[in-house]
Amino acid sequence: MRKVVRVAYPSAESKLDPQAESDEASAGINENIFDSLLEYDYLARPAKLKARAAVSLPEVTEEGRVYTLHVKPGIYFTSDPAFKGKRRELVAQDYVYAIERLFDPRLKSQWLFLVGGKIVGADAAMAEARRTNRFDYDRPIAGLQALDRYTIRITLTHPDYTFPYVLAMPATAAVAREVVEFYGEDIAGHPVGTGPYRLTQWVRGSRLVLEANPGYRDEVFESVGHDDPRSRRIAASLAGKRLPLVGRIEIYIIDEAQPRWLAFLGGEHDYLRPVPEEFADIALPGGELAPNLARKGVQATPDEVAYVTYTTFNMRTEIDGKPNAVGGYTPERVALRRAIALGFRVHEEIAILDKHQSVRAQSPLPPSVDGYDPDFVSPTLEYDPAKAKALLDVFGYVDRDGDGYRENPDGSPLSFDHASVPTVRERQRNELWKKSMDDIGIRVTFHKVEKLPDLRQQARFGKVQSFSYGWIADYPDGEDFLQLLYGGSVGQSNYAMFDLPEYNALFEKSKRMPPGPERDRLYTRMVKLIMVYMPWMVETYKAQTVLMQPWLLNYKKHPFAVEPWKYLDVDLAREAAERR
Repeated sequence: MRKVVRVAYPSAESKLDPQAESDEASAGINENIFDSLLEYDYLARPAKLKARAAVSLPEVTEEGRVYTLHVKPGIYFTSDPAFKGKRRELVAQDYVYAIERLFDPRLKSQWLFLVGGKIVGADAAMAEARRTNRFDYDRPIAGLQALDRYTIRITLTHPDYTFPYVLAMPATAAVAREVVEFYGEDIAGHPVGTGPYRLTQWVRGSRLVLEANPGYRDEVFESVGHDDPRSRRIAASLAGKRLPLVGRIEIYIIDEAQPRWLAFLGGEHDYLRPVPEEFADIALPGGELAPNLARKGVQATPDEVAYVTYTTFNMRTEIDGKPNAVGGYTPERVALRRAIALGFRVHEEIAILDKHQSVRAQSPLPPSVDGYDPDFVSPTLEYDPAKAKALLDVFGYVDRDGDGYRENPDGSPLSFDHASVPTVRERQRNELWKKSMDDIGIRVTFHKVEKLPDLRQQARFGKVQSFSYGWIADYPDGEDFLQLLYGGSVGQSNYAMFDLPEYNALFEKSKRMPPGPERDRLYTRMVKLIMVYMPWMVETYKAQTVLMQPWLLNYKKHPFAVEPWKYLDVDLAREAAERR
């Protein structure tokens, strides 16, 4: 318990309920409190799945339709009043219940896309719940069964070769039904899991403390992948050790970049992920660690993450009964969105805001996922304000009253509101938006300013015209990004409200295919449709860096997991010496 890791988050947690959360902060905490059946090998690259609460990887039969897994006996939930003083073992039915919760309409889970339409009988149960306003958790679902105390069998409606990745995500981690029912609407404030850590303090939106789970099972580190020098050192350090190694994790919510940066420099936090763009030139001049940091023993490592940034446009023609200038599928609306993309100064975003901690993206699929085409270049994403103005002229967006801003083809005022979060960086981005749009004669406003969880919630229900956002891959397949524009994800993760029949059909077809060239061709076709209709203006791939204090050991960011807390260690002697 003398070993403590302290870290700052740039945005607040929302719900410590693995089936309900949808943000990175909550996900990182949840994955350390709750156990999924599978997880990623910490050091293996490319990403490789391994068993977590399961005995082994799933047994796959019927050409990828049936997955059978066995839960390790002897895993227990942390104590809680919901268990009435009894020790509660983790069983297969807990995973059945957790996955069922994703289908419960009352939960409104944004993770429904992971399982919706996939599990035999589950969608029918969801439809019945919508009709009765109650999900019947006692009603058997044919495709989701606990065969015995420790065995779960999942039967899919069609082959899905990415499904094991779903079983490695916090969204399918086990929760105890009696805990959910005991706390009711407040369940997101009472996380009770079987993972390596448990929540002991929580000041919402400000500070959280996790402590090592005293009843955690006997888990000893093992990995098959450690080819690079840093991974080899970590593997040697962790060999044969029981996890977790650190007794306490302290998480602080600090929205602004400057206090996060200063706290790290002052030794208050053990790692900084990522280096804020505002301070990248100071921390990493020329791409190398600054000499003053190197002298202190600070280390740098890539923030391995499949992270795409983009601006999403609401494709609906109306929002709350009012016309939405950027929505619609007609040629003039498509031309408007493409002109906006041609006019946006993404090169300045990379240089000025990101401090070159990102690179220009040409596709919504990042390099580390299946389906990414390194040779694909989108002509609709180049910076060319002259072409943007010509396109607007051709489609009738002209300045009729001489005020410097264009009107719609029918003569009505043209403007759109770009929503943002209340941070210095986003205010700077808004200035870049205004300069870019002024160049091509489009009026942009910035009236909607919300905290990120509230902004996401509004976007989920189609209340936002446009906002700049990003998606971090949940698993190493392009499907994870392409589903964000699938019509079936509207009301969940499809913030653009994009619902194109051709795209939907391609997505549904791709879901039934194994990885390979044929499926990649479908992915490429979907990417081209995104570039043509422009529900997203794809901007960058993040290429950021993590800084670590000299006493922090074993840190390596995994591309498809969030927080590696159970692998971290602290050199107490080095920490004491550095703090003197």
